[in-house]
Amino acid sequence: MHYLIGDVQGCREALDRLLAEIGFSPSRDRLHMLGDLVNRGPDSLGVLQRLHALGDAATCLLGNHDLHLLVVAAGVRRAHRGDTLQAVLASPEREAWLRWLRHGLLADRAHGWLLVHAGVLPQWDAAQTIALAGEAQSMLRDDDAFAAFVPRMYGDLPARWDDALRGDDRLRVIVNALTRLRFCSADGTMEFSVKDGAAAAPPGYAPWFDIASRRTAGTPIAFGHWSTLGLVDRPDLLALDTGCVWGGHLTAARIDGGRHELFQVRCAPR
Repeated sequence: MHYLIGDVQGCREALDRLLAEIGFSPSRDRLHMLGDLVNRGPDSLGVLQRLHALGDAATCLLGNHDLHLLVVAAGVRRAHRGDTLQAVLASPEREAWLRWLRHGLLADRAHGWLLVHAGVLPQWDAAQTIALAGEAQSMLRDDDAFAAFVPRMYGDLPARWDDALRGDDRLRVIVNALTRLRFCSADGTMEFSVKDGAAAAPPGYAPWFDIASRRTAGTPIAFGHWSTLGLVDRPDLLALDTGCVWGGHLTAARIDGGRHELFQVRCAPR
């Protein structure tokens, strides 16, 4: 069985209960985490330990909070007041955990579904999304390339994809789309200031998945990242960040077969 799980954000206890709820077996099943493994919840290190122990049975996407951990660890940014990353940063195995995260994915495919943490720009089809994610993944895994890019990773520009982009600008658009995107325009211009639900779209923008002309229309896509959006359960679209770290639910979707099935556990408020 293939299971997708939304944003855990350091909620190890909820993850354990959800895996028990679905009867997950690493010898039989495959787990696909949709990013934001760490931060804001009480046990970020415990989540990494639990997922790492599953070996090849678990595949993890990187979300914006996971990248934030890498940037803080690199000394490029300071931790935020609400961060809960200290146990990872103080761990004797710190460098091993950071390297393990840097070998995570920014997009994946599983049982016919395209998996991303945040979104997909309307100009990209599924194959291009995987290919562009691979470019950024190669940078993350290369010590020199990562060290060169990480001080310049943050920023909202360029705001729109262009096939001619190169260097830092190209990587920044890829990372922003796959780990931060909520709203964009029909031409793919990204908007990052609004973090509320779908109804809060600024004029000229819409949730990325509601852009009628997007090239991934018809491709089943699952994503997390957007807790204020809540659960979206469509035959070809799953939004699985259901606000675990805010006292909502942690959600899993079983995607084997022609239909999917959802499972949830209630999470303790912060």
